[in-house]
Amino acid sequence: MPVSGRPPAPRSRPRAALTLPLALLLTLLCLPGRAAAADATVSGGRLDWGIKASFLTYVTGPVANGKWALTGGASTVGGSAFRFHSATGSYDPGTGRLAAAFQGGVRFTGHQENGGNALDLSISRLTVRSIEDGSAALYADVSSKSRQTGRTSSTEQARLADLSLSGVSLKGASGTVTLSQVPATLTSAGANAFGGFYPAGTALDPLNFSVTLKSAAPSTPPAAPSTPPAAPSSSAPSGSAPPAATSFGNGALDWGVRRTFRDYVTGSIAQGSWQLTDGAADGGAFFRWTPGHGTWDAATNTLDASFTGAVHFTGLRQGDTLGLDLTFANPRLTVTDGQGRLLADVNGRTPDGSTRTSPATELATFPAAELKAENGLLTATDLPLTLTTPGAQAFGSLYPTGTELDPLTFAVALDPAAALPPLPDLGSPAPSPSASPNLVAAHTDNGLSASTLALLGALLAAAAATALVVRRRRP
Repeated sequence: MPVSGRPPAPRSRPRAALTLPLALLLTLLCLPGRAAAADATVSGGRLDWGIKASFLTYVTGPVANGKWALTGGASTVGGSAFRFHSATGSYDPGTGRLAAAFQGGVRFTGHQENGGNALDLSISRLTVRSIEDGSAALYADVSSKSRQTGRTSSTEQARLADLSLSGVSLKGASGTVTLSQVPATLTSAGANAFGGFYPAGTALDPLNFSVTLKSAAPSTPPAAPSTPPAAPSSSAPSGSAPPAATSFGNGALDWGVRRTFRDYVTGSIAQGSWQLTDGAADGGAFFRWTPGHGTWDAATNTLDASFTGAVHFTGLRQGDTLGLDLTFANPRLTVTDGQGRLLADVNGRTPDGSTRTSPATELATFPAAELKAENGLLTATDLPLTLTTPGAQAFGSLYPTGTELDPLTFAVALDPAAALPPLPDLGSPAPSPSASPNLVAAHTDNGLSASTLALLGALLAAAAATALVVRRRRP
């Protein structure tokens, strides 16, 4: 519309009088939030992906007669998907550009020939990248063996799949961003990674991911404390062995119970879930029970460690009744004469219809030779667990005595100043499936401080007062 050179009519004066307060208002409303979100980085999250259901069936079926194995703390979820954890990366809310890399991997092997595997594919460090125009792709570190040459090649951050974000905008998000059921299409690089099993353009399983966005740390380093912190006190001289009998009040036990049991609970048969209470935490491939307390006698290699927390498994629902309603709580480790035992309180209903309340049930045994004390911690990693007869009964006879359970890892702080190993960062809960790409959560913080909000209120009041005065002056 052409702009007239005439001065504004008298009736336009109230609008002109409001120009300056409203301009200031809009400036304050827009700029602080954008400045706070501009430095957002990806810190924590998870990605759930089944890769391709028919490929998993082929690998473990009678043709390939193979298997898959998890690496780097990856786990399974829902019985048919792999979970990758601890996302890191960057995010620009102004453009929607996202780069989120997830930890963990999976290796597929099969077609054993001459002592080797003709099929040998490893996928790790999955990364979701989106750019300004809304396009997105899934990258990964890939190691694969060619069916034609038998040679193994490795590629860092190969573009495995194109992701469809039709109708979804990632601009302006903050807090937690969750996308579910994102369609994925195999690229030419992905087809090479799969050894030519599938051509480019093949539809892969949709993926779900959730990332937590946090503002970057301030560039100015914090001021140094006026007095240095006191060094932790210790009755033993530096570098010496701990006392023969040591009491501790902090520790963590990491155990996944059994992967196939978790898959059974969340899979198509039980269609259930689990809940964590009393301090238990989800580590993706395992549960963590903490804190722990007890005693360790280095002279006799005797351990008595009790941990806090509970995992409640539910499923097999029929109406208002749960066929599976089982809780493992407050696990305890004991070691005497080189033999370890895992005990836990067991309560609830198992799939065979039995109901029990059994405190301190001996679930499994483990060899205790791998316990080691160093850097103020007593630790053991991936201790093999063998199911006992009472343990088999606790599972409702789903598994026979002697079955291997998931390995167990624990750490207790013999020195109160020693830090326990960190948990994988899973971020917010995984999204629930939907029929199309769905942005579940965003815009959780606009970045406005209380003082800014107060100033906005004052400007609004000034604008209203100005309008009232000008209106009263009108003839």
